[in-house]
Amino acid sequence: TLYGIFFAASTCHYSKVDSIQSIKDYEEQFFRTSKLFKNVKITTQVTTRNLSRAVADCFWKMVKETVEQQADAFKATRFNLETEWKNNFPRMRELDRNELFDKARGEILDEVVNLSEVSVKTWEELLVNKIWDKVSLNVFENIYLPAVQTGDPKMFNTTVDIKLRQWADQMLPQKSVEAGWEALRHEFTHFIDCRKRSKDHDDLFDQLKQAVIDEAMSRHKWEPKANEVLRVIQLNTLEDRNCRNKHAWDAAVKFLENSVKEKLNATEKVISDLIGPSTKDQWLYWKYSTEEENKRYAVKRELDKILNSNYKHSNLLSQDELTTIRENLLRNGVTVNNEFIIDTWNPVYRRHFLKQSLARAYDCRRGFYLYHEGLETECNDVVLFWRIDQMLKVTANALRQQVMNREAQRLDKEIKQVLEEYSQNSEIKEKLLTGRRVTLAEELKRVKRIQEKLEEFIQALNKEKMDERR
Repeated sequence: TLYGIFFAASTCHYSKVDSIQSIKDYEEQFFRTSKLFKNVKITTQVTTRNLSRAVADCFWKMVKETVEQQADAFKATRFNLETEWKNNFPRMRELDRNELFDKARGEILDEVVNLSEVSVKTWEELLVNKIWDKVSLNVFENIYLPAVQTGDPKMFNTTVDIKLRQWADQMLPQKSVEAGWEALRHEFTHFIDCRKRSKDHDDLFDQLKQAVIDEAMSRHKWEPKANEVLRVIQLNTLEDRNCRNKHAWDAAVKFLENSVKEKLNATEKVISDLIGPSTKDQWLYWKYSTEEENKRYAVKRELDKILNSNYKHSNLLSQDELTTIRENLLRNGVTVNNEFIIDTWNPVYRRHFLKQSLARAYDCRRGFYLYHEGLETECNDVVLFWRIDQMLKVTANALRQQVMNREAQRLDKEIKQVLEEYSQNSEIKEKLLTGRRVTLAEELKRVKRIQEKLEEFIQALNKEKMDERR
C-alpha cells in the first residue's frame, strides 16, 4: 500500500526528458518532506528500487510459504497412495495406462509369433475338423441321402458325381476359406487362453487383448485368389474314385461310421424331445409326458410298424399309408392330421436310414478286396466318404500353407495397425484398461510429478535468495 501511494504521487512529477539522477533526487526530497515518512531517519533508503525490493521479498516469502504447504500436502498424499499400493499390489511396478498398454502390446505380438510354431499336424487336424463341421450337413442332406435313395449302385455313383461337382464348383471353396479363417482365429485365441491359465497371467490385459483380437479379425479378409485355387484342387480330388490300399479303405470306413453315429445321436435326441420322457425316466425322475408328446409317441409306433414291414421304404409316405395311420390312431382315440404325421415321420425315417447306413459300414470293413478286384459290393458309401476324406486332407494342407505363409503375416500387420490406433486413443485405453490398480498408478504418477515440480520451485527460490545475499 505504501509503495502504491508513493508510486501514485511520484510518477505524476516525471517527464520523458528527466534524467535518472533527477528522478533519484526527487524521490529523496519527496520522502524527506512527506508526512508519511517523517519518522524515517535515512530517507535515501526509501526509494522506488528499495520499496520494490521490499514488496518483492514480501511477495516471494508468501509464495514460498504457500508452495511449501502445498508440497507438504502432496507429500502426505503421495505417502498415502504409496502405502495403498504396497498393501494392495505388492511386488508390482507402478505402471500407468500408457506403460500398461505397451506391456500388453508386447504380449499380444508374442502370441502372433507363436502361430508360426504350431505343428503341421495340429494345423491340418484342426482344419479338417473345421471344414467338416462346415460341410457335413450338406454332404448328408444334399449328396449322400439323395444318392442312397436311388436304390441302384450305378445311379448312386452318377448322382454322387453330379452333386459333388456342383458342390465343389460353387459352395465348397467358400466354406473351406471360412473354415480356414475360423481355424486361424481359434489357434490365436487358444494361445491367449493358455496364457490366462499360466501362473504369471495378468487379467488386467484380458479386455484389451480381446478387443484387439476382435477388431483385427473383423478387418482380416482371406486372399481372394484362394477360392479359385481351392476350387481346382477340390474338383480334381473329388473326381478320383480309386481307393488304392487297405489302410485308406479302413480310414474311410471309420470316417463313415463316426459321421453316421454323430448324426444318429443327434436324431435320437430330436425324437426323444418329440415323444417326451421314457417310461424309465417317468418312474425314476417323476417326469410326465404332455398330450402332444403322447400323440407323437403313438404316431411313432405306427411309423415303426411301416418301416419294419418295408426295410427299404423310401423317404416319403404314400397317401394310403397316411390314411391307414390316421385310422389306426383314431381307433385308439388319437386324432391327428397328415402334417402332424409327416413332422414325426422325418426324424423317424432319418434314424431308420442312418441305422441302415451304419450296418452297411460294418459289413464293408472287410470289403476292400472285393472292391479292389472290381467285384460288385454295396460299399459305394465307403467310396464316397473316401473321396470326401481325401478332399478334406488336400484342402487342409492347402489352407495350412496359406495360413503359415500368408495369412499369419497379414494378421500380424493388422494387429499392429490396431495397436497403433489404440495407442493414440486415450478414450479407448481408459475404457479397456480399468480397475483400481490403473487409477492408483495414474494418481501416483500425477502426485509425484506435481510434488517434484513444487520442490524444484522451492529449490530455485532458495538458490536465488542465496545468490542475492552473496
